[in-house]
Amino acid sequence: MQPGECSQKCQHMFIVETVCVAWFSLELTLRFLQAHSKLEFARGPLNIIDAVAILPYYISLVVDEKNDSTGEPGTGRGYLDKLGLILRVMRALRILYVMRLARHSLGLQTLGLTMQRSTREFGLLLVFLCVAVALFSPLVHLAENELSSGTAVGPHSFSSIPASYWWAVISMTTVGYGDMVPRSIPGQVVAFSSILSGILIMAFPATSIFHMFSRSYNELKQEHEMMYKEERVALLADSAAEEVRKEAEKNPYYWPQLDTNKPYQSENGSRANQPIFTATAC
Repeated sequence: MQPGECSQKCQHMFIVETVCVAWFSLELTLRFLQAHSKLEFARGPLNIIDAVAILPYYISLVVDEKNDSTGEPGTGRGYLDKLGLILRVMRALRILYVMRLARHSLGLQTLGLTMQRSTREFGLLLVFLCVAVALFSPLVHLAENELSSGTAVGPHSFSSIPASYWWAVISMTTVGYGDMVPRSIPGQVVAFSSILSGILIMAFPATSIFHMFSRSYNELKQEHEMMYKEERVALLADSAAEEVRKEAEKNPYYWPQLDTNKPYQSENGSRANQPIFTATAC
């Protein structure tokens, strides 16, 4: 690696980040100025995420300038180290830029709404998992240390019941990293029981969460379709009003009149002999 190559790449990344943050800041400011209720806008979850994602950039600029200005070593070194750690943590919050996709993605909106409405099901899932972990952790510890002989002792062994919690969690959630594996036959029987119980426990609230996801998706889809129809109707009304205005400018005696000969078609497809406006000139 050539000297200065990393700094050049970091400089390019800083330029790209500056452009993106400037664009996001301008968008957030314009939306805040156009909002009818500034308080409701500030309370919005997505708006809070936008602000939290943008603020670390400006805070890092201020802190870097302070660090450059106070470069002499001394008693404030520990304070600067702690401040630098906080700054690195805040820089990691830039990953929240991804959450901005939820504003334009129907799938992410459905996922968030489903999690909001399924808090009770997620709570039940967590309770079931905690109870099962508290049950199988002592069992596997007992099977590996008391009911078997010659079990290897190491950093990844079942040395205690709290150390077995990690194995129970990753086994019941069907992850199974393999860092802690029962070697004895009683331990393997307990492992088989815990894995089977984990599959059943994870499957119990899955049906309810799926139905909630489907219902939330249908509701958001209908809401988006209604918004699209309203915007289209408003656009057609604006275009019709613009045509009337242009014709009125050409002909001062121009005035829209009712035409009772044309049938009216409603949104559900039924047709009735209702009058509609037609542009005629006097």
